[in-house]
Amino acid sequence: MGSTTAEPKGPRVLVTGASGNVGAPLVEHLVAAGARVLVASREGSRAPAGAKAVRFDFEDPSTHAPTLEGVEKVFLLRPPAISDVRRHMRPVVRAARDAGVRHVVFLSLLGVEKNTVVPHAQVERFILEAGVPHTFLRPSFFMQNLSTTHRDDIREHGELFVPAGQGRTGFIDARDIAAVAARTLLEDGHEGKAYELTGSEALTYAEVAALFTEVLGRPIRYPEPGALRFAARWYQRKQPAAFIAVMTGIYTVCRLGLAGTVTPETQTLLGRAPISMRQFIQDHKACWM
Repeated sequence: MGSTTAEPKGPRVLVTGASGNVGAPLVEHLVAAGARVLVASREGSRAPAGAKAVRFDFEDPSTHAPTLEGVEKVFLLRPPAISDVRRHMRPVVRAARDAGVRHVVFLSLLGVEKNTVVPHAQVERFILEAGVPHTFLRPSFFMQNLSTTHRDDIREHGELFVPAGQGRTGFIDARDIAAVAARTLLEDGHEGKAYELTGSEALTYAEVAALFTEVLGRPIRYPEPGALRFAARWYQRKQPAAFIAVMTGIYTVCRLGLAGTVTPETQTLLGRAPISMRQFIQDHKACWM
């Protein structure tokens, strides 16, 4: 007789942003824990092993109620392309409430409670207004930005080209955020909490460049460009003005010394030390070679 695979019996969880830096490892954690994982995408065509693909489009309200029917928990993030969160995120939150979703875990932003103009602050407010049981994950700067947005500068120019001055940043590996998200979705007791998630060290970009130099075995410089030089480089790459403005704003916060927060919450929630910058560079070494 052929063996049969048992159907998962865990909670029914909808994951938005499932192909991203946080979503992809989160799906792996949830599947391994026996959750019934629904992977949301506009096409609803592809899902990793153990998960089910469903069609869900933030900009198409007709997909919201049918997809959320029977869903117990939702991992919610704001797609970067969505700037009008009142139009495209609030209806999703209300649809989750109307569908009887028991818990929404929202990927927010460190310092959001002091920066009410960012879209994440508005989404947190929509969730509070809707009265949906929730957990807010407020991570610091993703290490993965160095292996995606800034990969080519490091790989091809041998430099870390960001206008952060000598400000420190409490980086976090997105894999740690995913592990925290999995715990908050699978365990009780996280409702009504907001977790500030960072790594265990705050580094300057000069220190990050020195770690790259050691691990990659070739010099990676930090030329400490100003905001205008930084914006000019990205403008030459034909990037949208809004994208350049957001990035420049993020690094200005760092330059002013406002991004160096380090909290113990990642370690407390995971029961282990967060992934270090050195370990992150080692793990992703191939992408900069």
